[in-house]
Amino acid sequence: MALNFFDQFLSPSFLGIPLMALALTLPWVLFPSPSSRWLNNRVVTLQSWFINRFTQQLLLPLNKGGHKWATLLTSLMIFLITLNMLGLLPYTFTPTTQLSLNLGLATPLWLATVLIGMRNQPTHALGHLLPEGTPGPLIPVLIVIETISLFIRPLALGVRLTANLTAGHLLIQLIATAAFVLLPMMPTVAILTATVLVLLTLLEVAVAMIQAYVFVLLVTLYLQENV
Repeated sequence: MALNFFDQFLSPSFLGIPLMALALTLPWVLFPSPSSRWLNNRVVTLQSWFINRFTQQLLLPLNKGGHKWATLLTSLMIFLITLNMLGLLPYTFTPTTQLSLNLGLATPLWLATVLIGMRNQPTHALGHLLPEGTPGPLIPVLIVIETISLFIRPLALGVRLTANLTAGHLLIQLIATAAFVLLPMMPTVAILTATVLVLLTLLEVAVAMIQAYVFVLLVTLYLQENV
């Protein structure tokens, strides 16, 4: 048993070598690539159908200028879903529970959307800092508030993903520990606790998928404001 519940979120290492790079590259090995045959197998067909449907849904609110981001956003979505799902398996590590990794993903994407807006339509991009019809005395205050809200977006993206996954993993470990402790003393309560643990695991699978979708969806909304 871990001495500390937060030990599961430490970056794993083997012989002093950090395994973060292995955890980040593993998802791409699991996805089959289309072959040169006329007909693909069921797994590749299902994978292609999911990617096409997700890309179509993601790009609906964007104009043609934002469609250039289709490959990047779809790849990011699949990457995050796989990382979050693999972290629920035993003896694995979830890289997306690290705030540094999530900020490393969120900050460049947010900055790219801001720079695109400032380059293509600077008047419209700066217009978000001051709503139309604002009274004169409130103009400096609103500009400061909107500027802070603009710069806090990447932090909100990273913290949201980290907090949801960390909370779910901690709750699973707490309930699993309670089930093992209660098993010799109160078997009936332990069985009920294990049932709750199974339901919570199913909920965590849904959270892992939803949080990856929310991350990419918010990046798409930021892009929509600047293209």
